[in-house]
Amino acid sequence: MSAKKIVTLVYALQAVSFFLGFTFFISLIIIYVKDNDVKGSWLESHFKWQKRTFWFGLLWTIIGLASLLIVIGYFILLLNTVWIIYRITKGWLRLNEGKEMYVNS
Repeated sequence: MSAKKIVTLVYALQAVSFFLGFTFFISLIIIYVKDNDVKGSWLESHFKWQKRTFWFGLLWTIIGLASLLIVIGYFILLLNTVWIIYRITKGWLRLNEGKEMYVNS
């Protein structure tokens, strides 16, 4: 499988995670297993983008869940969901255009 198809697969798994949460973790495993395949290529920036989407998404999910009792957690979870959808969409669009993600993404 080509490196671009692997990056596409990771975006797909991240998107499907809204219905099957475990696919978010599978996407992370693929990123770390295939990391060397994209080193030095324009696709490396997509893996970096996807890693950050996972780790920051997980962080804000934990914070949101921990603060559900004080109501703000619902707001945090909603914003986190919107942010993750944005990251997946933006990354996928740039991948299909053959463009790198932002250097400081």
